[in-house]
Amino acid sequence: MSTMNISLPDSLKSFVDEQVDQRGYGTSSEYVRELIRKDQDRLHLRSLLLAGAESAAAPPADDAYFAMLRDRVRQRPRG
Repeated sequence: MSTMNISLPDSLKSFVDEQVDQRGYGTSSEYVRELIRKDQDRLHLRSLLLAGAESAAAPPADDAYFAMLRDRVRQRPRG
């Protein structure tokens, strides 16, 4: 695992320390790692949403669509 040092103003350092205490993190590093993971997830979701928005419109998911899906599942070989 790599190490990264960051400098924070006292107000942000105090905020991080409070979050570590109040939210049950073992260290400030755990808190920062979770923030980074959440940001990665947010960016991934954003890219998926943008890709969906740019894709061609799909047919409506109406009763006929779900009936077709059920038929496909029933016809699938078991095993």
